[in-house]
Amino acid sequence: MTLRARKTATAGRRFPARGSGLHLLAAALLLAGCAPGRPIDPLAQARAMAAQPAAPAAEEFPAIEMARWKEGVFPNLENLRLVSRGMGKDQIRHLLGWPHFDEGLWGARDWNYIFHLRTGKATEFITCQYMVRFDDSMLSTGAFWKGSECADLLRPAAKVAMTEAPTKPVVVVQPLPSPAPTPLPPKKISLGTDGLFRFGGGALSDLQPQGRQKVEQLAQEIRRNFRTIQSISITGHTDRLGSTAYNDALSIRRANTVRDLLVNAGIDEALLRASGAGKSQPVVDCPGTKKTPSLVACLQPNRRVEVEVRGAA
Repeated sequence: MTLRARKTATAGRRFPARGSGLHLLAAALLLAGCAPGRPIDPLAQARAMAAQPAAPAAEEFPAIEMARWKEGVFPNLENLRLVSRGMGKDQIRHLLGWPHFDEGLWGARDWNYIFHLRTGKATEFITCQYMVRFDDSMLSTGAFWKGSECADLLRPAAKVAMTEAPTKPVVVVQPLPSPAPTPLPPKKISLGTDGLFRFGGGALSDLQPQGRQKVEQLAQEIRRNFRTIQSISITGHTDRLGSTAYNDALSIRRANTVRDLLVNAGIDEALLRASGAGKSQPVVDCPGTKKTPSLVACLQPNRRVEVEVRGAA
């Protein structure tokens, strides 16, 4: 094509000004509410996990008619049970989706949702509002329901109570008296964190593929061996690599994740207590101070989560 022909072919066509492509991309990201992800600071996460904010009053929840998505959704109940303090907004969005109200996404301290939960009676369901609150680091400090009815439905044990009433008379047979429970010595189980989490990680998103299965098997073992449970203590431990503050935060993060997985597997949350010991209670000592593959391997027994169960058979 000659120079004259090329000029003729492009006549009348308008091209974007230099740099306008970047402006359009930025505008699209703003409209979509997308912000580039960033790693979570372990110390900030530890502070968020330790926070105990007051539950919002009913009037702090926005009116449903103000929602962008007024229809609400039927949420994944297992995802709802995994929501915990210390999660970032990307993790909350992965479990619950985007919030349903126009409250902003970048610096919003509250995300609000409209959820429908089935009662177990045919197709009946109730509609509730759900709020996730964030701190200055945009990490969750708590999740709250407007009213207690939906919170009760979310508990695993609530499913049994929400069944249809029998249509025929039921003959009740009185069971024979059960023998008194036999107290058992405290049982301590040690879970190597190298088989649970990626190295240096402790959040739910850091679980290795077999990590969730190991904790579920532990919950089954506890229920099988203990007829009654008095308490379950979960203590996270780390090796000596890294600062004391870093290891303290990492150990409590790992203990909290194991606690949440046990609750999700059906263990009563009221029986569980999670804490972190950091690097203060090693079980092996290894020479060297430089982080080498051989030193990391030698210190592996120190990276663990200990679960101590007290109860009776």
